[in-house]
Amino acid sequence: MSKKGSKARPVAGGGRAVEVSAERLPGWFERFAQRNGDITGTRLTSREVTVIGGNGTTATATVPFEPLATTGEYPGAYIEPLATHLERCRRTGIVLVRLGGHSVGVAEGGRVVVSRTDRKPVHGRNSAGGWSQQRFARRRAGQIRHALRAAADDAAEVLGERSHELDGVVLGGDREALQQLGADSRLRTLFDRAEPRILDVPEPRRTVLDEAAARTRSVELVIRDG
Repeated sequence: MSKKGSKARPVAGGGRAVEVSAERLPGWFERFAQRNGDITGTRLTSREVTVIGGNGTTATATVPFEPLATTGEYPGAYIEPLATHLERCRRTGIVLVRLGGHSVGVAEGGRVVVSRTDRKPVHGRNSAGGWSQQRFARRRAGQIRHALRAAADDAAEVLGERSHELDGVVLGGDREALQQLGADSRLRTLFDRAEPRILDVPEPRRTVLDEAAARTRSVELVIRDG
């Protein structure tokens, strides 16, 4: 996602999700009110913020880096506590990994201050059959292990020694690769602190890491029609 915003995507159970930055949050809810017969109320818990439109449509945000300090039910639109929570200057660890490539870093206030990015060659799948395919598959599996080991080494070196300084950890990329990284004994404690949402990112490069850092100050809203 660019810093400008993202397109809505369908979510399980019906509805659609969109990512909104802290800066764009007030304007987004103003448009939500215009489209849905104003806003009748806002419900805040430590983990979720739900805004209810006049036509019954809801927009629910899962609070990143929970808990949210302000809770309760309020008439009308009351999203200031969420915006303030997102704007807080945090020191965040970021791990992005896809097949062969990774980028890890530390962000402060949505900007990368320490990083390391690398890519290892991993061949695509071979459609040929027989013994040559088996040999190719073994070679490819070895390349994947090498790439993941390099990603784990960099994550441990860049983030491990700074883990006590971090307010949270954000992951992005391929879920299976991230799961394998999380099994590394050096990274288990770090991954235990990771946010539930996995960022959808292209091949990890430094520019992608910069965008992910900016996204640590965003929230995903799930809209369900009334």
